[in-house]
Amino acid sequence: MRRTALLTLVALTALVACGDSGGGDASGGRLEVVASFYPVAQAATQVGGDLVQVRNLTPAGTEPHDVELSPRQVDQLEGADVVLYIGQGFQPAVETLAERRDNGAVDLLDGITLEKGAADALHAEEGGEEAGAEPGHEEEAVDPHFWLDPQRMITAVDEVADALAGASPKDAATFRSNAARYRAELTQLDGELERGLASCTRREIVTSHAAFFYLAERYGLTQLAIAGLSPEAEPDPERLASLSDTIESKGITTVFYEDLVSPEVANTLARETGATTAVLSPIEGLTKDQLDEGKTYVTVMRDNLAALRKALDCP
Repeated sequence: MRRTALLTLVALTALVACGDSGGGDASGGRLEVVASFYPVAQAATQVGGDLVQVRNLTPAGTEPHDVELSPRQVDQLEGADVVLYIGQGFQPAVETLAERRDNGAVDLLDGITLEKGAADALHAEEGGEEAGAEPGHEEEAVDPHFWLDPQRMITAVDEVADALAGASPKDAATFRSNAARYRAELTQLDGELERGLASCTRREIVTSHAAFFYLAERYGLTQLAIAGLSPEAEPDPERLASLSDTIESKGITTVFYEDLVSPEVANTLARETGATTAVLSPIEGLTKDQLDEGKTYVTVMRDNLAALRKALDCP
């Protein structure tokens, strides 16, 4: 009896040990990847496919700047095989924890060329001495919203492929193949945007905050932002007055607001100038309804293209 019980105990111990190895039970043997917010999670999902389990730290419908990590999310971040995030203070809580890891944490901004893209084009037009200052008179800052330029998004996809291949070399060929397929999809999207915005009557876009510099730069548009890089930044009265004058003088018909931020200021500016409002998504996150509808980074970018073409009177 004792010998039988001992053998049973040994067998159970071996089973538990096997179950704890190579990523644990919860992942089903897949690589565990934690992504800081939607565009990063989307890239990881596209590159990793069935070989990864991706957890997005930013819940659906939540503005990523506002995310607060739960104790469970902290555990997931600390225990993941790979953590993908962006630095520059975009999500300080995530960045701080990711930087504490010995390995497996990748700041995608390390491989992407960023610019001080919140340049206040309106102030520059008026001949201001601080044309590089961002709206709202904040300090000049580097714009992290690279994913609104599909070409920069392609660079991020390659970084994700490198990170996953490094964590699981045996699956590297699959990750590279998946990345190549997604790069082709993003290249096609880039061409659609370039053609669709090539011959528009107007080139200025009034946006609720300065998230669209890279999109504007890529396709020859000019961003006129109500607020600065942070969507919570409050525009001052002088800024709103200047925007109002510009909207009327240039015949701008649309003030864009975002799907995850209050449209109150955009609505007020539109009413004062006789303009209409429309959604232009910075794709910092998707709502639950969008996810249920099967929306993705690519399809929301196409929605943005349709909204821009209507607002800018593109043939």
